[in-house]
Amino acid sequence: MDKKLNFGLIGAAGYIAPRHIKAIADTGNDLIVAYDKFDSVGRLDSSFPDCSFFTENEQFDRFCSKQMRTENPLNWLSICTPNYTHDAFIRYGLRLGCNVICEKPLVLNPYNIDNLVELEAETGHQAYTILQLRLHDKIRALKEKVTNGPKDKIYDVDLTYITSRGKWYYSSWKGDVHKSGGIATNIGVHFYDMLQWIFGPVKQNIVHVMSFDRVAGYLELEKARVR
Repeated sequence: MDKKLNFGLIGAAGYIAPRHIKAIADTGNDLIVAYDKFDSVGRLDSSFPDCSFFTENEQFDRFCSKQMRTENPLNWLSICTPNYTHDAFIRYGLRLGCNVICEKPLVLNPYNIDNLVELEAETGHQAYTILQLRLHDKIRALKEKVTNGPKDKIYDVDLTYITSRGKWYYSSWKGDVHKSGGIATNIGVHFYDMLQWIFGPVKQNIVHVMSFDRVAGYLELEKARVR
């Protein structure tokens, strides 16, 4: 990058935060401030020992507001918090005057996306999410194969994903459908993005099974039938 950009980070003690911290460092940018209710954030020392850190939202907000009035304002806000908080923190970042990078899913309810689009237009800033499967070599190769294949071909796809989780999962926010959106939202969202990226928009979506620990159904996409 030509210019070093300044980042703020919300959710610095969480599981995914180290990847954001590393990415900010690897791209030659600076992490100015971080916030989390929990203070186990020694991970900041490896790349950004001078990063200001707060465990109180009010103190974090005060710092960010002051920083935006300096010659060295925040440019980006990175959000690594539980799903149900994403919407509020995205709106905070946009109103603060930052572009926002947020872990998936951006929102839990589709109508909240419309509100964010309106706020983007009002503020002139944008919110982005992480779509890492689009960067996977095998996935990119498959997309290229489908794109360059017969235009009228409809593919038949079976997608099964099974992952183990301990009992902690169901006691955490991830096991609460009102906070995570359920496993289809918390875990499946990347696969839905990947399928639509490769095979086009959804024409039909049928859910056969939905419970606290499994979801199954049928997706008819523009160029695929997916079970």
